[in-house]
This record gives sequence, structure tokens and C-alpha cells, in this order.
Amino acid sequence: MQSSFLGKQRKILVTGGAGFIGSNLISKLINNRNFKIYNLDKLSYASSKYNIDDFFVHSKSLIEQNYELLEVDLVDANKTTDAIKYSDPDLVFHLAAESHVDRSIKGPNEFINSNIVGTYNLLNSLRNHYETLPEDRQLCFKLIHISTDEVFGELGVTGYFSETSQYCPRSPYSASKAGSDHLVNSWFHTYGLPSIITNCCNNYGPRQFPEKLIPLVISRALNNRDIPMFGQGENIRDWLFVDDHISALLLIAEKAYAGQRFCIGAGEEYSNKEVINMICDILDHKKPNHYPYKNLVKSVEDRLGHDYRYAIDSSKLKRELGWRPKYNFKIGIEKTVDWYLKNMQWIAQD
Repeated sequence: MQSSFLGKQRKILVTGGAGFIGSNLISKLINNRNFKIYNLDKLSYASSKYNIDDFFVHSKSLIEQNYELLEVDLVDANKTTDAIKYSDPDLVFHLAAESHVDRSIKGPNEFINSNIVGTYNLLNSLRNHYETLPEDRQLCFKLIHISTDEVFGELGVTGYFSETSQYCPRSPYSASKAGSDHLVNSWFHTYGLPSIITNCCNNYGPRQFPEKLIPLVISRALNNRDIPMFGQGENIRDWLFVDDHISALLLIAEKAYAGQRFCIGAGEEYSNKEVINMICDILDHKKPNHYPYKNLVKSVEDRLGHDYRYAIDSSKLKRELGWRPKYNFKIGIEKTVDWYLKNMQWIAQD
């Protein structure tokens, strides 16, 4: 982030900061003396104490001064309001969300509450906060609402999602995220709350809870358990290393103006089967077993309403803000496997 953004003390609120993307974001912000970081997280099953502990590995005294955890569930409107008053933010990254499609199919209620009601409560509190700020702070205030490409539905063998794609969510999870996007958009247009919406492809990297495909495969392989693969593993996703997502979010926070939206993707498309096989090959080399890890792969009944393909056109982000992903998938997936091999406590969470 450039000096223009760092001109004075910034109070930054990250919702869901103990989760996968949120913890990686905070780890990039935390050592900057110009920032006071507030991590608002309800500490659910997908949040991790390991993520929070990681913040204190280096520069403990500095971090204790500029970081604070607020254990709050956004579904609680009163506690959300109190947290906004207490943190008094200039910049908000809204990442808190229930995000696992399979869980949303089995129990959609939690997704409606967390992703729609929680976002509504946050927006109401931020609107009241924003309206009380002096003019100089209003001019720099931003809410960055981080969403998913799944709100657009599915693609066939060709085409890409972009900022002009129509919404067509096909799971309770994606419907709840679409609802939160629409709320943020309406609070900008109706109430003037400065906000930016991002829609990102599948993330992977360190600290991801092992219910998601990549950490699940690593965990199951290292524990010599069956590796489940939906159907024939033909479903295709655009895969983005989490560090590249963070670099995009920071660039957007610094340079983009309120009311914009950006699609974030790496252009790295692989089927689930290709991803699983690549991980197995890496583990065969780095931690060989007495048989190939691919032997553990078992086809299971496909997910209900399983979207075939997602892919992102990031040309607006590249053209207007100069963003480029640093990692291709083959490099990123090896770095990810290396991290889990060095942090085996994560494997125990599966």
C-alpha cells in the first residue's frame, strides 16, 4: 500500500479475521505501525486460534499495541453496534461469512442468518458510524465487501464472469452471498455508505480449514484416509493463491473509489480431479508412502446442484488498478502443501 494511504493512523476493522482469508489479510497489515487492527470474529468452527496465535510469533509487543480481537457474532445487532462504536473504523474489510456449499445444503438457516442478517446488521451500524464522522474521515472511509463468483451461477465450457454478469445463485450459500451483495449495493445507492464489492474465485493457501477441497485432500492423504472426489472430478474452478487475493484487496482499498465492483481471478483453471492428482503427486515426492496417494481417491455421489465451471475475467482490475497475480497454480499449490506439512496441527482439525 502506498504512502498516500499511510499518511496517518488508520483504524481497520476486519470481520472474520480469524478465518482463512481474514487471517492472511491481517498478517499483512499487522506489523504496520500506522494501523490499529480490530478483528471481529465469532470464533466459529472454521475460525482458528492458530490463526490468532500466528499474529504474535514476531514483534509481540508491537502487535499487542495495534491488534485487538473482538469476539462478536454479527447476527447480534446490539453487540455489532457496540463493536463499531468501540473500533471507530476508517476502513472495513467484510469477510465474515458461512462459506461451505455442502453445509449450506444440509443447513441453510445458518447461512441466511450469518451472511444476510449479519451483513444487514453490519451495514446499519456502519451507516450510523459513517454519518457521525467528521468530513475529513468521511472522505477516506471505505467498506470492502468480499464476495464470491458463485453468485453468478455456472458457466459452460467457455465464457467468463465479469462485473457485468447477471446474478444467478444456485445453492443456499451462493444465494445468501448474493443477498449480502445486494444489501451492500443498496446501502451505497440509498444511504451513500461508501462501499466496494469484490467477487473472487476459489482461494487456496495456508490456514484454510480442511473442509475445503485442497486442505481436505492434504489432510486425508497424510492421515491415510479415503480422499473423496465428487463424481468423476470434472467440475472446473479458477484457483487463486490467497496472497494474490490479499494484494488485490489492499490495492482496491487504496485506489478504488466507492460504488465500484471488481472480479478477482487468476485465470488458473483446473478440474477437481486435476487438483487432487497434483496434490497426490507432490506428496508422493515430499512425504512418500508405501503406495501412491492416488490410491486413496474414491468417487462419491455428486453434490446437489453442483455447478460445472467458474472462471473470472479480471481485466478491469488489471487495467484500472494494475493488479497482477504473482503465483501460478503449480507454484502456489506446492507452497500450500509445504505449509501444511510444517503445520501438522491443522491436519488434526479434519
